[in-house]
Amino acid sequence: MDTLPNAGPKSRLGALAKWAQWAIIIIASVLAAVLLHAIHLPAALLIGPLIVGILAGVNNANVRVPTLAFAMSQAAIGCLIASSVSLDIFATLIDEWPLVVVVVASTIAASSLLGWLISRYEVLPGTTGVWGAAPGAATPMVLMAGAFGADQRLVAFMQYLRVIIVTFAAALVARFWVDTSTAAPIEPDWFPALDPVAFGATIVLATTGALLGRLLRFPAPYFLGVFLLAGMAHLGFDVPLQLPEWLLAISYAVIGWTIGLNFTMPILRHGARALPQIVGSILALVAFCGFLAWIITLVLDVDPLTAYLATSPGGMDSIAIIAAASNRVDISFVMALQAARFLVVLLIGPSIARAVARSLR
Repeated sequence: MDTLPNAGPKSRLGALAKWAQWAIIIIASVLAAVLLHAIHLPAALLIGPLIVGILAGVNNANVRVPTLAFAMSQAAIGCLIASSVSLDIFATLIDEWPLVVVVVASTIAASSLLGWLISRYEVLPGTTGVWGAAPGAATPMVLMAGAFGADQRLVAFMQYLRVIIVTFAAALVARFWVDTSTAAPIEPDWFPALDPVAFGATIVLATTGALLGRLLRFPAPYFLGVFLLAGMAHLGFDVPLQLPEWLLAISYAVIGWTIGLNFTMPILRHGARALPQIVGSILALVAFCGFLAWIITLVLDVDPLTAYLATSPGGMDSIAIIAAASNRVDISFVMALQAARFLVVLLIGPSIARAVARSLR
């Protein structure tokens, strides 16, 4: 995630020492996570810190999650999903490739149209809407938008606001749409005995995968590099992986804080004038992807929550966390469609955005 500048004088949280700011954020995040867990909201350990991060950001907190901590958290989530998927992910991509192509192409086309409309009717200046509406690959879009003359701050605002809305929507769908009355609640073992082989393999794969992701210049290298390497090791060589709940809880919180703290008051003021239109475009894209999910449930033997998470537009690490927290979800199917769209957006998304932007000149 890009760290956006927090312009303006120090006030409120920003007037406190950084250790005091972190103390308040951590304590509030624990309380928020406990409350959300009590009402059975999926991924409460992500949503709670995310909410607290947003509140801290708009109250001028000037602390930011260290890059290394965010990288390690993404690596942990990469290992988590790698340990959860099965070989069915490849069968899904091969057997259902026409559906995968249609879903991915439709999502990119819908986001491009929304971006074009935002820019065409001057809701946002220049070509900002085109770059901000892209369904994923937030960091590359923000960087390329600046090179094309768009307002990077507004592009980042649109991208991260979409991640937040999609994350909340997916969590609420997981909580209220799917009947879990017959499912027995799973109480996590927070401090299990560590298996030296499995935990050691997890650490090695996470570190190696992150380094390879950086070396090969993968997008989201710490998540995608680890996911691919750990997935190959787990599926191809049956390497055991262990991610204790305490480590996952820390990783969820770090990801939530990273997203939330980007929403500072200067950024909100910068995008406040067009906020209704921005939110409307994001909700339209979420609704369209929900329609695609409904189509998938008609065509395939897939439950509604799995289909919805698979088609949710962006925030792949957040969607992965929610999918892992929902014990009735087919994670292989979710990650197959999410990974396919993510890679396509990264490969051709910037070119599409440039082409749409040129059409506005």
